[in-house]
Amino acid sequence: MSKLRRLWLVWPALAWAAAAAAPPPAADGAWNAPYAEKQAALAAPADAARGEIAFEVCQGCHRSGALGRTDGSYPRLAGQHASVLIKQMTDIRAGLRRNEKMRPFIDESVAGTQDLADIAAYLAGLPSPPNNGQGPGTDLARGEALYRAECSDCHGRRGEGDPGKFYPRLNGQHYRYMLREVADIRDGRRGNANPHMVTVVKKLPDAEIAAIVDYLSRLPTGPR
Repeated sequence: MSKLRRLWLVWPALAWAAAAAAPPPAADGAWNAPYAEKQAALAAPADAARGEIAFEVCQGCHRSGALGRTDGSYPRLAGQHASVLIKQMTDIRAGLRRNEKMRPFIDESVAGTQDLADIAAYLAGLPSPPNNGQGPGTDLARGEALYRAECSDCHGRRGEGDPGKFYPRLNGQHYRYMLREVADIRDGRRGNANPHMVTVVKKLPDAEIAAIVDYLSRLPTGPR
């Protein structure tokens, strides 16, 4: 039995231990500061075929093809930039991002640094079809105007993100997941948020955030 498969048997204990042992988040100014494991994973020669095998245990939550869940409980990972995926996985391992559910599944005893690089390469190469969970579509013009004014400088006019700056791809992502994550970023629950984004979303009322996310959820999921 592989290390990843054995994890299913010990997940509750690992989840408690990870939550108890996680160090406090880094100061906002260090949101993307280099640290050893992140840099090693970014530099590793990744193998998507190995990543597909390592990802098998993750499909229980993120689903086949890494398409996530339209109810927002789990994000779509398919087509996300490898650099973004590596940053988020290593940040969770380092205790910089709070995610008690996921932490045990990428614990150092379960997956090595090379595994993280391989998983990220596999996920980045997956297609992101236009069947993601979308918002109600009631205020799209307002959402587009707000997105272009407040968000597109970082996340791109098509929601394509920027792998070199670790800005995630947002097109194709589920509406409910993005809505929850923006709220967590605004309210300080996430732990590894870009301080510039925190400043932006703190000034936006809930209705404007919902309009932006609704617009994003409807952007084409074509070439990045």
